Amino acid sequence: QVQLVESGGGLVQAGDSLRLSCAAPDPTITTLHMAWFRQAPGKEREFVSAISWSGSAKRYGDSVKGRFTISRDAAKNVVNLQMNSLKPDDTAVYYCAARTWPQQSITFSTAPQYEYWGQGTQVTVSS
Repeated sequence: QVQLVESGGGLVQAGDSLRLSCAAPDPTITTLHMAWFRQAPGKEREFVSAISWSGSAKRYGDSVKGRFTISRDAAKNVVNLQMNSLKPDDTAVYYCAARTWPQQSITFSTAPQYEYWGQGTQVTVSS
């Protein structure tokens, strides 16, 4: 079982920036692909961004391309999501997700592909 610990949510104004972090503290897991999803009230869970275990492959959802940047400290299994130019439509609970897979040059963008989930962190963007 992989535990994921999220941090960094909060209340900001439109146009502001926010940085989310997710840590998987177990140092023995070396092939952990990680991602962020979000879910707004009354909506389905939406893919935000994913990164391979080596950091060599990244993917973004269409609604966040050009505004959000995903990065990771592979040695520490920590993934960060830098969110810039935030909009009210970005308001949601953001979930960190992870799965193990040995191949490093791919990413996974659907929720069923991930085995482990964090508890979620609220991001609220006011207009």
